[in-house]
Amino acid sequence: MWFRQLSFYRLSGESLVDADKLLQALEKRPFQPCMGLDWFSEGWVPPAGHLEAPVYAARGSLMVSMRREDKVLPASVIRDFVEMKVQEIEDKELRKVGRKEKLALKEQITDDLLPRAFVRSGRTSAYLDIARGWLMVDSGSSSKAEALVSKLREALPPFPAALPRTQIAPHTAMTDWLAAGEAPGGFELDADCELKDGSENGAVVRCSRIDLTSDEIRQHIATGKQATKLGLIWNEKIRFQLTDTLQLKRIQFLDMLQDEASQAGDDRESLFEATFILMSEELGELVEALVEALGGVEDSQAQPVAPVPTQMQTPQSAPSDAGSAVDVPWD
Repeated sequence: MWFRQLSFYRLSGESLVDADKLLQALEKRPFQPCMGLDWFSEGWVPPAGHLEAPVYAARGSLMVSMRREDKVLPASVIRDFVEMKVQEIEDKELRKVGRKEKLALKEQITDDLLPRAFVRSGRTSAYLDIARGWLMVDSGSSSKAEALVSKLREALPPFPAALPRTQIAPHTAMTDWLAAGEAPGGFELDADCELKDGSENGAVVRCSRIDLTSDEIRQHIATGKQATKLGLIWNEKIRFQLTDTLQLKRIQFLDMLQDEASQAGDDRESLFEATFILMSEELGELVEALVEALGGVEDSQAQPVAPVPTQMQTPQSAPSDAGSAVDVPWD
């Protein structure tokens, strides 16, 4: 499965990430189903159904997957049960139920209902690009990405991941690219963007399926609007939308990459391996090119993690074309 969204973090050289240490740490924190009075549970699971270990290593990248379960108990359901109980007490005992008693009833009813509540589950996958010094998370949600990073810090402190700080702010660069009618390097403008007015009225213009080099777009830029989202295509391989928070959304790996991965074989093990290697390489190169287009990271983040020999057993058969693929499950 290909990543559909991307939040990425810079790995510093302060603490090298060792594959064996990571494996041992995550094996101590496996996912356990949400039981009893727990509102949620989260832990590490194998990145794919055919794998047993919580860490998958291939071509210098380490893939992990965190599963989370949340109890679904709407406040309206609790309120209805409380009201029914209050009415029952008042009718039976001919007295008014006070505020403190209602709060106690609410806690009791919540505890009674929680073990029977529905469970919503989700999975967030990620991989560590050790050579380039990036943690790539398959999520466009900052809270979900940060939750995974926090669990990695718990498992392997101090986990050296921080949001990248580029020399040029994404919204400034995207606005300049639209004004110029072209993007730098291997990037080209796609057909969608979002522009915001920084003034008090905060007008927002969303454009879809439109020529981004048109005069209409330039007129919006001339009136002071700045780009907060911008559709881009990288090297005719990956289509995505860049946001002003430096996240990649709506990622599409174009046919040439998917065809290359599918040539590895029909069994799921070979396909997973080929997709992971191909995806991780392409995303790694894309992120490096994107950060370069934004002037590079600040000096404090400029030193990537030095490559670390992977001690874990890696797949024996790799795709003949040194591509780059990643197949990562996420709900």
